[in-house]
Amino acid sequence: MQELTLIKKAINGNKECLEELLIIHGDQLYRTAYLYVRNREDALDVVQETSYKAFLSISQLKNEAFFLTWLTKILINCSYDILRKSKKELPLNSVIELTLDGKSERRAETLDLLEAINTLNENHKNAIILFYFHDLPIGEIAKVMNLPENTIKTHLRRGKERLKKLLGGMNHNGEKIISRSI
Repeated sequence: MQELTLIKKAINGNKECLEELLIIHGDQLYRTAYLYVRNREDALDVVQETSYKAFLSISQLKNEAFFLTWLTKILINCSYDILRKSKKELPLNSVIELTLDGKSERRAETLDLLEAINTLNENHKNAIILFYFHDLPIGEIAKVMNLPENTIKTHLRRGKERLKKLLGGMNHNGEKIISRSI
């Protein structure tokens, strides 16, 4: 079934369609949650809480074209809720397996990048994660963060500038490390 059709049916109260949509986007939701909470158990809790809140409020979604944006916004809020509740330091060790696909030569660079992203202010961090890791366009990021598009562009630019300073702009091979794919 086409995704927009599933979304329309879900908005109209068909819980099975919403469940199917959550399955379709489950991996992406998990990866995004993991970037925020940094461990498997909390990421799974975030996805579960996001699903629960989506079930409760799907009828409030006004435009089915923004379903994933709406769902991502819920996920980010749930991620921050879990982080506030746990008030713990964010471990980054196991996120390497999530992002590297087993390429051991990039582990140090990835760990440095993730640690640097974790030091950014909340707006810069959200913009960087949504743009580079979640592949959302600037317009959708603006909707998720409730900010103008130009503000998102500024957050991305400043976040990248901060990351360049933190990471020295080069990896150990002398190659530039900040690019579209970070």
